[in-house]
Amino acid sequence: MDIVVLRLLFVALLAGVCYFLHPFGLTGWVSAGVGAAAAGAVIVFELRVRALTLRRLIGAVAGSVLGIFGAALFCLVLRSAPLSGANSAALQIFVLLLMTYVGLLVGASKGDLLNPAALGTVFSAERPSRKSAKVLDTSVIIDGRIADIAEAGFIDGMMVVPEFVLRELQIVADSTDGSKRQRGRRGLDMLQRMQSSTNIQVQIVPDDFPSIREVDLKLLELAKKWEAKVVTNDFNLNKVAHLHHVEVLNINDLANALKPVVLPGEKMNVLILKEGKEYNQGVGYLDDGTMVVVDHARKLIGKSVDISVTSVLQTASGKMIFGKLDENGRSGEAPRPGPVEVAH
Repeated sequence: MDIVVLRLLFVALLAGVCYFLHPFGLTGWVSAGVGAAAAGAVIVFELRVRALTLRRLIGAVAGSVLGIFGAALFCLVLRSAPLSGANSAALQIFVLLLMTYVGLLVGASKGDLLNPAALGTVFSAERPSRKSAKVLDTSVIIDGRIADIAEAGFIDGMMVVPEFVLRELQIVADSTDGSKRQRGRRGLDMLQRMQSSTNIQVQIVPDDFPSIREVDLKLLELAKKWEAKVVTNDFNLNKVAHLHHVEVLNINDLANALKPVVLPGEKMNVLILKEGKEYNQGVGYLDDGTMVVVDHARKLIGKSVDISVTSVLQTASGKMIFGKLDENGRSGEAPRPGPVEVAH
């Protein structure tokens, strides 16, 4: 609130000065309007500068200084050119603005290439709060395993959840499709669980990139801005992140290094939702979205059946469970609420 008051005072002060001084021969109120517009432009520039990382800010300053220096050398040549005074002055001003503008943009865009180690401890005030941050995507929040991993202490740092990921979760939770709606609500419940945990730091950030439409690309830009890692179980996002040189923590890679939760021969109850790709197969899902393929269950769509696990396939894109109908089990006409029960 204090910053807003200072900005309003700055606009009013500059408008008042222009009103009384009449710059460029303008009338009183026109001068005040020009002063207020100039103050507004300065405030917009200040907001953009505040959003820059220290790397990009240093790059922008260095680029603009080099641009001004290059323009000064170029203007020395223009002064000896056979041009009239007005034309020479206009051309020099144009060159100065052009070189400064290009240097500013190029320096800001290349600022991320600066090596913090070569600049000493200048980044020490910005890095500690962000260097260990983890940016969560929608799929890993719905998956829910990140909450257990963080609570167990196997992953540290702040869990960063951008508002555009929250909007995507809300859209999924409000879907007319029952399966999507359940997954969206599960994601919101998992996020609330992480926020209520004393061992996990969760921060909702308003950072957005309106020029980028895809949520995955927004996540990568946010990770670059925060110098953070992306936590996901999305196979495609994992590949794209590597192309953008963004570090990724894939939950499925961690699962590959551990023993599967479900072992062949175990019994479980699953709701058959649709038919499978192969003949006479039925497909169901666990609460975390794991696909369960059941042989000879095509005619049992909409029923809850007992199955025996035959194999578990774990890949980088997720886990699939294959099973067959339990000969000693019974199938129900209605799905059973609550989590899937595994008989030991």
